[in-house]
Amino acid sequence: MGTFRHPIEIGDPQGQRFERVEVLVDTGASYSVAPVSLLRRLGVTPHDRVTFILANGRRVERDLGRTWVRIDGKSVITLVVFGDEGTDPLLGAYTLEGVRLGVGPYNQRLVPTPGLLMQTKKLGNSGPTMRSRAKLSGV
Repeated sequence: MGTFRHPIEIGDPQGQRFERVEVLVDTGASYSVAPVSLLRRLGVTPHDRVTFILANGRRVERDLGRTWVRIDGKSVITLVVFGDEGTDPLLGAYTLEGVRLGVGPYNQRLVPTPGLLMQTKKLGNSGPTMRSRAKLSGV
């Protein structure tokens, strides 16, 4: 599918100030990445330190925080990785799913996607209870 660039806005944790950045859209990346200087300027603070595996197989540790991101008029609080200075800002899968956007397979652009749910059956008269299921399974 490849990668392509798209403008987004990264905001402060209160959702009051936003800065526009051009990001590399990469559905193979777990999380979005922004330069540490941008995130600090917006007041984003790390809440965790996480190990990531780079495309070349090398492992690195990076800080992880939460803040607002706005893409094509849709806003969501998302996880962001504090990236090294000089690296391209990246839009990852977690943020894309949060704003219900995917990548068009032919034209390399963001497209709306529906949310998916698994239908569950209600326990009760329509099927065995938890207790009777346990008896059937030998538990």
